Amino acid sequence: MSTLYGAVEAGGTKFVCAVGTGPDDVRTQVRIDTDTPAKTLAATCSFFRQAIIQHGALASIGVGSFGPVDLDQQSPTYGSITSTPKPGWANTDIVQHLQRELGLPVGFDTDVNAAALAEARWGAGAGLHSLLYLTVGTGIGGGAIVDGRLVHGRMHPEMGHISLPHDRTQDPYDGCCPYHGDCLEGLASGPAIQGRWGAPAHELAPDHEAWALEAGYLGAALANFILTLSPQRVVLGGGVMEQQHLFPLVRQQTARVLQGYLKLPELQDKPETFIVPPGLGSRAGFCGALALAQQAASSQESTSNQESSS
Repeated sequence: MSTLYGAVEAGGTKFVCAVGTGPDDVRTQVRIDTDTPAKTLAATCSFFRQAIIQHGALASIGVGSFGPVDLDQQSPTYGSITSTPKPGWANTDIVQHLQRELGLPVGFDTDVNAAALAEARWGAGAGLHSLLYLTVGTGIGGGAIVDGRLVHGRMHPEMGHISLPHDRTQDPYDGCCPYHGDCLEGLASGPAIQGRWGAPAHELAPDHEAWALEAGYLGAALANFILTLSPQRVVLGGGVMEQQHLFPLVRQQTARVLQGYLKLPELQDKPETFIVPPGLGSRAGFCGALALAQQAASSQESTSNQESSS
């Protein structure tokens, strides 16, 4: 019998909870609207209790969460959402709540790191050792795989908040980030598009002037990330990138900023194989949470083996 894992894609709008073994074996799934932490986490635990009754025991649970989050396992607030602007959710301890209520190991990371992990394992980055995943939607965030491992430092990467050149004669929009104004997220996220043009991305025609501006910001950002991380592939997800006509523009703008400095055949000759949509589509988030759960179960097993042999 296959080992089952629980997954939580914890978003500011919705929690997607699932039980399965991977993208091709999802036994049950539910969407829970994000309410207060108490109500949302109670509904999450209720789903898993019912899933265990119906489908059998879970080895662990993985959570890919909106953030910022505390990923330092030595920190007293590890597993918590920290300084999020979402009302009521700052300092919410997700990991301890799930461990206490369900008695299972919990793998925890950012939602974009989880999606990067899923794409590296099962999606557009399968078989590669390095990958950049950037989501462009309500916010902008990035996760990176280097030498087969997610990148962490003092905390997690915050790629959506880098500073970019902002020509105010071309784009007088001030930006919508509550912290930085015109950072990447403030200039190129879904709310920035709506704030600037008065309509959401999916309502703008493919030939609207918004897209050249959007591609310019994303191309500049990707050039910086590519020069820093040297990924084998770049995956662009999120609601804004569902406008498929944006991909060729972003590829062109990325190449324009790089100015031929990097002699990469895939970037110069086949950019459509280098900057790509998610292979898992909208499933990348909860599939990443399944991958985090698998890592947590493996770590727990390794620790138990070490303790039994000592």
